[in-house]
Amino acid sequence: MFLKKNNIFKGCFLLILGVLVSCEAFFNGTEDKVALARVGETYLYQEDITPFIAKDITPNDSAAFVVNYINRWASKQLLLSKSKINLPEDKLAAFDRLVNDYKTELYTTAYLELLVQQSLDTTISQEQLREFYEKQQNNFILDEKLVQLRFVVLPQPFLNQEEVEQKLRSFEETDKVFLDSIAVQFKKLHFNDSIWVRASRVMNEIPPIDFSNQDRYLKKSQFFELQDSLGVYLGKVTNVLEVNDVAPLSFIEPKIKQIILNRRRLQRIKKLETEIIDEAIQKNDFEVYAPKE
Repeated sequence: MFLKKNNIFKGCFLLILGVLVSCEAFFNGTEDKVALARVGETYLYQEDITPFIAKDITPNDSAAFVVNYINRWASKQLLLSKSKINLPEDKLAAFDRLVNDYKTELYTTAYLELLVQQSLDTTISQEQLREFYEKQQNNFILDEKLVQLRFVVLPQPFLNQEEVEQKLRSFEETDKVFLDSIAVQFKKLHFNDSIWVRASRVMNEIPPIDFSNQDRYLKKSQFFELQDSLGVYLGKVTNVLEVNDVAPLSFIEPKIKQIILNRRRLQRIKKLETEIIDEAIQKNDFEVYAPKE
């Protein structure tokens, strides 16, 4: 049976004040634990709730939160105790096995991850990347067009538009210096045309280009001048890779690094598991018995 809500609220409000001003609390036999509620032989302690109470919450809201927490906790504890009485033994045994398996998995996984972090070699050379890429090219087929381009977005009107267009087309060193010198006047710019960019990202940056006209504007050596209510878009496409082409190494390098690290991690875990078993056998901590006939 739950305590009356107003009594709980009053007690919880005093709890919050107690946390703030260290007022007296009652104990259930453990000197350093403040008990807030009990269901059967199971206690809910102040330290169980404190981590969930926001620091900037008001005392009234804190008290309300604690009331709700206690009620939810009590409900779960009561249901748990009734389930242990009323559920079939085979179900309870199966659930206990699942709980134990899950607990074991949590502990062992956390420990193995700690060991791996301490010993895993995360250095990957360009030679290793290139070797992996060349062997696995068939797994890196593009599902979207990639583009190398440079572009600027000019506000309307813009007095030097023709000069910017000429500099963007030729893009010699002196042109780059000039464009950089007036870059503050551009609404957007992208001058690094050695980077591969997804076509969908280009469309986000340049709205006049969409799926219906991308083949017209996003093709090799294409210069485009487009405009909408936001501005004028000037751009030069330097290279294009189409769907079903092999992705370039520079584009998928992060993915390859992750694949290599995951493989190393799995290999390291397998080796650690073998080493742990071997060590246990040597110390006579692990034995396998033949089944009785």
